[in-house]
Amino acid sequence: MSENQRGIEAILFAAGEPVGAERIALAMGLEVETVHQEARALMDALAFQRRGVRIVALEDAYQMVSAGEQAEVITRALETRKPPKLSASALETLTVIAYYQPTTKAFVEQIRGVDSSYTIGNLMNKKLIEEQGRLAVPGRPILYGTTPDFLRTFGLSSLSELPEVDLPAGSVDPEAIERLRAAEDEQEADRQTARETPQAGGEAP
Repeated sequence: MSENQRGIEAILFAAGEPVGAERIALAMGLEVETVHQEARALMDALAFQRRGVRIVALEDAYQMVSAGEQAEVITRALETRKPPKLSASALETLTVIAYYQPTTKAFVEQIRGVDSSYTIGNLMNKKLIEEQGRLAVPGRPILYGTTPDFLRTFGLSSLSELPEVDLPAGSVDPEAIERLRAAEDEQEADRQTARETPQAGGEAP
């Protein structure tokens, strides 16, 4: 492991949350592209060695997380519970925000046709969406967008990987909701497989 990789590993471990490549580069006196190269090499090394931790890329940021195959022992040790799957209303609201972000609560309600205050608050509590400034109109309504946790939950590295769907202006395609639901199910299935499948040692991932 290079000195740069050790530095990146230490920063991500201490942060406990996504850290942008530019911020790491500034702290370590490196070029941003060098940070990306070293971080990717570190990601590969941790996966190859089947370490208990992994590093995931989230847009232009990186975060240290536990390895999926260790989920069962982590759950037993920390007595955590599997989070409930998103409800139909939450998925619908999240789909609108994901595809039209940054957008306002009023726009979400215009498309859904129902009050969405509770659902938006619930999605914020789950850290799937966040406030991203205010719209420059009278009243200055809050703009909402998705978070790095949204990317992790649906197995995406960036928003550019969102499934392509046909979204006419001011509407939400049911297919978009179903694709997010399928992605959520797939991620949960992957985690379950990781918990149940013994890991063979000494092999490249």
